[in-house]
This record gives sequence, C-alpha cells and structure tokens, in this order.
Amino acid sequence: MQHLCLGTHDALRAGNGFTPRPHRPRVDGANDGELNQPHAKFLSDPIRLVRMVNQIRRHCSPNDLFHHPHKADGVSEKDWSDGVASTPSVAPSRQAGWGRDNSQTVPCVLFLVLLVSASHFALAADKPLVVISDDARRVHSAGFVFDGHNDLPWEVRQKAGGTFDKADIAVGVPRFQTDIPRLRVGNVGAQYWAAYVPAETSKENRAFTMTLEQIAIIQALVKRYPEVFEFAKSADDVVRIQKAGKIASLIGVEGGHSIENSLDKLRRLRELGVGYMTLTHSDTLAWADSATDEAKHGGLTKFGEEVVREMNRLGMLVDLSHVSPDTMRDALAVSKAPVIFSHSSARAIADHPRNVPDDLLKLTAKNGGVVMVNFYSGFIHPESARRRANMFEVSRELHRKFPAEKDFQAARKRWIADNPIESGDIYDVADHIEHIIKVAGIDHVGLGSDFDGIDKAPKQLEDVSKYPVITQVLLTRGYSASQIHQLMSGNILRVMRRSEAVARDLAKE
Repeated sequence: MQHLCLGTHDALRAGNGFTPRPHRPRVDGANDGELNQPHAKFLSDPIRLVRMVNQIRRHCSPNDLFHHPHKADGVSEKDWSDGVASTPSVAPSRQAGWGRDNSQTVPCVLFLVLLVSASHFALAADKPLVVISDDARRVHSAGFVFDGHNDLPWEVRQKAGGTFDKADIAVGVPRFQTDIPRLRVGNVGAQYWAAYVPAETSKENRAFTMTLEQIAIIQALVKRYPEVFEFAKSADDVVRIQKAGKIASLIGVEGGHSIENSLDKLRRLRELGVGYMTLTHSDTLAWADSATDEAKHGGLTKFGEEVVREMNRLGMLVDLSHVSPDTMRDALAVSKAPVIFSHSSARAIADHPRNVPDDLLKLTAKNGGVVMVNFYSGFIHPESARRRANMFEVSRELHRKFPAEKDFQAARKRWIADNPIESGDIYDVADHIEHIIKVAGIDHVGLGSDFDGIDKAPKQLEDVSKYPVITQVLLTRGYSASQIHQLMSGNILRVMRRSEAVARDLAKE
C-alpha cells in the first residue's frame, strides 16, 4: 500500500506540473514536525486533491488501485516515476476514464477518500502544536519583543469610532488581535504603531489630514494608559521604558501618500514623533513605485531620492515594505542609514509581491538594515500567497465600485469570504525567519507582525500573546537565547542607533 500511494503521487504530481518545494533542513538537523515528505503538502491542498482525483479517473482503471503501479499493464516503472499523464504507454482503456462504469467508480473513490483521510492524519501528526517549555518561557521573558508594525489605531478608528471609550484595551477586546493583557503575555516591550490611511485618500487631498487623525489616536492610546505605554523617541528611550516595565511606543506612517508630495509635511510628521515612513502603500505614487501596482518610474524619481535623503537627515527610518524591487534598490543606493522592512517576509518561501526577493535581502544586509517578518497568512503560506497575489488590485477595483468606506469594507469582507485562504502556522513563519537568516544573516531579521491589519493569522500566532511560541520553535531549531533576543529586539535597536548617528553626522555638514 505504501508503494501504491507514493507511486501514484509521483505520477500525478508530474502530470499536474507540480514540483514539491524541497525540505529546508533545520540548523540542528532535528525533526520539529515540519512536512518532510514532498507528497504531504500536495495532499494538504484541496485544489490539487481535486486534480489528483481527475488524473486517477483519466489514467487508471479501478483495478489498478489494488495492484502495485509498477506492474500495471503498459506502464513501466520509469513511466510511473516520470508521470502517468505524460506517458504514451498508458493503456487506451485507462485513458477513457471511469464514466462508463459507475459500479466500479464508487469503491475506488471510497478508497481514495480513505487514502486522503489517512494522509491528513499523517499531516496532523507531522505538525504538532507547539508546547512552550519552561526553558522557552525563561528565554522569552529575559528579553522583549520589539514589533515593527501593528495596526491597532486603524482598527480603533474603524470599529470603535476612534476612541478607547468604546474599546477599553485594558480589560481585553476579543475582536482585536491586540490588547494590554495579551501584550503582557507576549512580553511586548516596544511597538511601532501604524498611522495608516488608505492610499485612495491621496486622490481626495485628505491623506495628510487623516494621518494626523491616526497619530492623534496613537497619542490618545498613550495618554489613556500611562502606566502601560510611553512614547520613545530614540533607541535609548526604548531600553529605558522597557526596563521600567512599560511598552515603548513609537509611530510609523504607512505610506508616502501621507505627505502629499511635500517635504514640509514630512518634516511635520517627524516633529509629531513619527519614527519611520513606508515609502509607498498599495499604490504607485508620483515619486515611487509600489510592489502591488503598475510601475511608472522604474523605482524612485528624483523627488523620491530627496525624500529618502531628508528622512536620513531627520533621523526617520526608511521603510521599504510595500515598495517595488526597483524602489527597494534605489532607496538602498541612496540611503546613508540602514533601512527597514517593517512588515515583510521572504519571497523565496512565499511568492507574493509584498515579500522581499533574495537579491534584496543581500543588499539589505550590506546596508545594515533589518527585515521584520510579517505574520499575514496570505504572505507567509506559499499557496495562500498565490491566491492573494492580486489582493491589492482587487481592493482598488472595489474602491472604484464602492467609494464610501463603509460600502468598501463590506464588499471587501464579502470578497475575503468568497476567496478563502489557508492560515498556515508557526512553522511557516519560522521558515521565513530562517530563510532571511540564511540569506542575509542573523543581524538582519526581526518581527513585524501586522496584527490588527490582517484578516487571517497563522495557527498559534493569532494575536500578540503568541510571541513566546516563536521563541520555542527557534530554540527547538537550535538557536541560542542571545540569537533569539537579537531578532526579537536587538537588530531593530541597532538600526535605530545607527540612523540616529547618521542624522547627527548629517546635521554637522
């Protein structure tokens, strides 16, 4: 039976043009429950399972299922390994399918159901839930999480009218992915809060005004809960505030559309305490190409380069999440300070335009920057990334059809429900972390969850309380406590300090 399953999978896999992603060995060579069999992920994908059924119906008679595939009439061992669908020696009777004899179809389909069910049980056994050990808890509590991107302010605007009176995060708000009790459980010591506004607001000349409103919500957060949050303006502030038992709070503006093509407005944002700005969001700007829109400039324009230089001078971090690869390259070439990707993952693992290609990971390492891994299922799970590849184009189309924000949000919710994706799990996120370490180095990876800005999160990383699970998986994969602390907070602190030093040097010129 084992030979039958593997031989059939090899044949169908080749017939569907499916090439399994090779297993990425862990640094310690142990087995932590990842999918080691190339056929396992094939079986876990319902779309490919349907294709498998169709291939069997086209190329196999029911009796073949109960014989060793290498002994099937007209099919050699090489034919089975090369792929039944592409093999001319398959008997004509098999190519005719089963449609002429339904009495034989039923038991064979039942067999296939059993086969698939057994495979799913195997998958569940292969990917156990992570149990956090006492050792992992000690390691996690000895450091702290400095997360690069959290969209709670936008959630408060959308779901609570922009006020914490309707969403008291001190007592827990289950409809959010972020609240104070869960931040404490996750040992979050520093957080960049996103001042996000939709890219469409730039077309209405209200992006800057709305950004100020989002900054006001972040200010209200800190003011409302002074025993928990405190604003940090420097890396030293972050360390001091965290040691005092509070959560250092910083502001990141998510999209260059917020400055409305004005360096004066950029400076104003810095005066209000903004620590980084993402050069674009979903749409290409007059001065920078987005990763998820039509490229118009081949990267940055001259004004775009000026924006980067001014951010260096102001001590603002240049955030390259959301931008096109050409914009990444141009910004890396211009910036004198390390850059960040506040919430992006590895494109080699999940092929979504929001993720960072390997050549850019290497350039980021040369620049001294850091890539802070995003947790969104649509960016970290390979199949989900494929299904969500056009998500921003869909959003633009929905905005055109439903200009009112309430109507747009309802339409977007329907689209998400009609186009489900797989959640992935903690192991997928760990794969992205490890890939960035492999390509760029341990000095250039961090965490940028995107919590409260994502509609689906990986299993065991559903909210801000779950960061200790990452520590456990990394310990299991052979990383030391110091390495884990480095990626949890040390790398972004180093980048901040270097950016501060560059700003001081530029002020002397």
